[in-house]
Amino acid sequence: MKYPKEYLEEIKLRLKVSKVVGKTVNLKKRGKEFIGLSPFKNEKSPSFTVSDEKEFYHCFSSGEHGNIFDFIMKTKSIRFGEAVKILAAEAGMPQFKFSNFDEKKEKKFQVYKNIYKDYVNFFHNDLFNSNDQTPMGYLKKRGLEKKIIQEFQLGFVPWKNNFYETLLNNYSEEEISSTGLYYKNDKTGKFVDRFNSRIIFPIKNLSGDVIAFGGRIIRDSKLAKYINSPETEFYKKGRMLFNLDKAKSMRSMTDQIIIVEGYMDVVSLYSSGIKNVISNSGTALTESQIELIWKFFSNAILCLDGDESGQKAATRIAERVFPLINDNNKIYFSMLPDGLDPDDYIKKYGQEKFKNFLKEKKIIQSYVWDIYSNHINRKDPYSISKFEKSIKSLCYSIKDSTIKKYILEDFLDRIKNLTPIQNFKSNVYPYKKSNKNKNYKILSETKNLYNQKNQLTKEQIKEFSILFMLINYPSAAQTKIEEISEIKMSSNEKEDLKIQILNLLSTKKDQEIKSKLDAKFSNVIIDIEKYFSFKNVINKKNEDEKKEFLEELIQDLYDMNQLKKIEFLERKLTKNMDENSYSELVKLKSQLNRD
Repeated sequence: MKYPKEYLEEIKLRLKVSKVVGKTVNLKKRGKEFIGLSPFKNEKSPSFTVSDEKEFYHCFSSGEHGNIFDFIMKTKSIRFGEAVKILAAEAGMPQFKFSNFDEKKEKKFQVYKNIYKDYVNFFHNDLFNSNDQTPMGYLKKRGLEKKIIQEFQLGFVPWKNNFYETLLNNYSEEEISSTGLYYKNDKTGKFVDRFNSRIIFPIKNLSGDVIAFGGRIIRDSKLAKYINSPETEFYKKGRMLFNLDKAKSMRSMTDQIIIVEGYMDVVSLYSSGIKNVISNSGTALTESQIELIWKFFSNAILCLDGDESGQKAATRIAERVFPLINDNNKIYFSMLPDGLDPDDYIKKYGQEKFKNFLKEKKIIQSYVWDIYSNHINRKDPYSISKFEKSIKSLCYSIKDSTIKKYILEDFLDRIKNLTPIQNFKSNVYPYKKSNKNKNYKILSETKNLYNQKNQLTKEQIKEFSILFMLINYPSAAQTKIEEISEIKMSSNEKEDLKIQILNLLSTKKDQEIKSKLDAKFSNVIIDIEKYFSFKNVINKKNEDEKKEFLEELIQDLYDMNQLKKIEFLERKLTKNMDENSYSELVKLKSQLNRD
């Protein structure tokens, strides 16, 4: 018995050729491909190439060529079935069991596909041959030529048709019902065509089999403009993308894919010559769909309507996929002018202007920043604080620890420019180029202090800030002794000072700390007082606000400590793969993600 095509395709989708081959061959990146010494022939100069894009390897010295299954069979001298088992395990998939149930399921799927094939063929042909030319007139009005209608196998389902009875000649009532093409009318007990009076857009799996439909009403009606097939055993909306079966052939020409909202948007762009386009079929874009897209295209551009609903949809998508971003795959946002969808835009302005418009796209972190920051009151510290917590929380959700680090740093740098202190400074002491000729004299002490602060790392500034709070506002730190104790300061002097303060906090009931500190810490205390920039602001805060401020400082420094440990372990593992270090690394990353 053969393995189902869908099962094998899923394995191939989950595993890149370079990942499988890279366990045997030392591969080096060269453009979009990889190159290495042949595992099939002894050679000094590399002639063995791997293409993730084309899903194959090729050995120029031996002529060996194939996919991941071929590679495992040939390098391990095993049969196809054994190769499938090895790769399925590597892909994290359950082993396929050829049971009676599986045989029945495979046969069931064949029947399912055949019903859809018969259905789409009938109504596609009827679209051209029907006496009612309204549907064809509608499609022509939308700018679709016969060739495009045929390529997408578009059809029209008349209100009154007898195709259900036709299907009954070859299939059982149960088999037809399993497709979701018909539903039973509770009053009459008859089966009704779900896509009555609608243009149908066939939705195909990656193998090109029609497994569902999108339907668009063409006459004025109170009914929904678009409907989709219900989920079935063989159709899951959150894992399917309209036109990906055709668009994936474009990956050899571009690493970009355009994601639009509607079926007609896809067909219209495709008709204009833009073929690297897909749709999420009117549903919210899921993580599974993004991960599927990234298997074929490294850069995804989300192009949605610029109205309020389009922006809300884009924001939801951005928040959902933000944890997935990495340095290999990217997602961009391109919001159309209000009142226009991609279909409207391409018809009004043409292909070239649409392509130029897409060049103005925003990468996901920039889009998120703009959306979030547009809703804050820059004169209100509480509004800024709420915004900072939201944006940091989103950053902490990123699974890739390195990307998380740099995006978080970028956001924190931007946040500095939003604070009232920064705004106050820029307003009170404006510096204009036109004043160059005036002989401003900067006090040497002030200049030195400014230079010293600039030389401090973010970590050092956080440390000075925490120590300042501990010394001057010990009551705010009473409940945070345990958390502070877990933080490692960057110098022995600051670490020793921290320990003494914590000891005093745990044993002394009074609020005086500074006078009880050892004299050896006098220099570092001077630095703490010097480099803490928020004295005037913090003095005005109440006790709860001081506690909240300290909590944020502790969390920030804790995250910095964790990221430093992760970076150290990653560098260590590149030199020597140590199991204990690897286990610690995994633990730290998972802990940081939870936090």
